[in-house]
Amino acid sequence: MSLTNIHLPGFVIADLYRNSLMQPSAADFGTVPQAMPEAPLPQRETKPETPSQPVGKEEEKSIPVAEPLTAAKPVHTAEPVVYKTLGNNKQQITVVVNCTNDVYVPEADLAFLTKMLGACKLNMADVAIVNHATAPVAIEKLKAQLQPKSLLLFGVEPGDIQLPINFPPFKEQPYAGTTYLYTPALSLLNQETEEAKLLKRKLWDCLKRMFL
Repeated sequence: MSLTNIHLPGFVIADLYRNSLMQPSAADFGTVPQAMPEAPLPQRETKPETPSQPVGKEEEKSIPVAEPLTAAKPVHTAEPVVYKTLGNNKQQITVVVNCTNDVYVPEADLAFLTKMLGACKLNMADVAIVNHATAPVAIEKLKAQLQPKSLLLFGVEPGDIQLPINFPPFKEQPYAGTTYLYTPALSLLNQETEEAKLLKRKLWDCLKRMFL
């Protein structure tokens, strides 16, 4: 009996080559092997970013802020009003007139005023004449400049010079250290009518009480 022709049963052969037989491939069974999943790449460990802290109120105060450069503005101070006067004001007697066509007072009216002052033993050196028509008079500014003890208003009402009081004509009115007298305009007094003569008599009575 030849050894080459010995036929062994299948289970014997399978038992003899249990550890050496190869596993049949997928091609033998007509199937396509699935792709093996790729192993994930190792990732670098990252630390969470720390959010920037907002600047607190105390830190804001400590941060110097540059101020914008600005040109210095010139300071303008109001210049005091200076009234033009006629006379030397030696007796601090102010005469306020309202003559629209003259710097101070017309010559005829000035002659009449000088005559009335002379009767009271006064002259132009003792008074200061201010024309309200040339520069409107404000009593506080006038008092600051001339410091009148007596103030005669010819054709100028008390309210016109911003006096806070009112009084009738031909009545002496003391107020705040000054005695005031309000009469009609010199042009109305300097006439030869009976009405003008009556007005002049009233004026003379007032001047005598004030200066004689």
